[in-house]
Amino acid sequence: MKSGKKSTAQRIVYGTFEQIAEKNPNSNPLEILQRAVDNAKPRLEVKPRRVGGATYQVPVEASSDRQLALALRWLVDFADARKGIAMKEALAAEIMDAFQGQGNAIRKRDEVHKMAQANKAFAHFRW
Repeated sequence: MKSGKKSTAQRIVYGTFEQIAEKNPNSNPLEILQRAVDNAKPRLEVKPRRVGGATYQVPVEASSDRQLALALRWLVDFADARKGIAMKEALAAEIMDAFQGQGNAIRKRDEVHKMAQANKAFAHFRW
């Protein structure tokens, strides 16, 4: 929701749920959204730490609130980046992709995990 446009956000979300229900008539759109968000949640992330004049990317475990916020943000941002189609259709497509374990949000989660894995040597800088 940008600039407090609640009615616009509601219209997009309900339209997205209708699109998902049309594509999958025998399943609940809320359950699909929940599974898509669970698939897109990052378990680890990197945070910059400045130690002795050098900045290290230190892997840390993301809290559950942070995981949820990042997953939802990625779903909405990548849906918004799909040009040429309505936002409710783009969001429905992005949610369905994440539900199936593919798409941009899943790729972003994998990139974050790769960064954390690559910087595992700096894990001792956590505090």
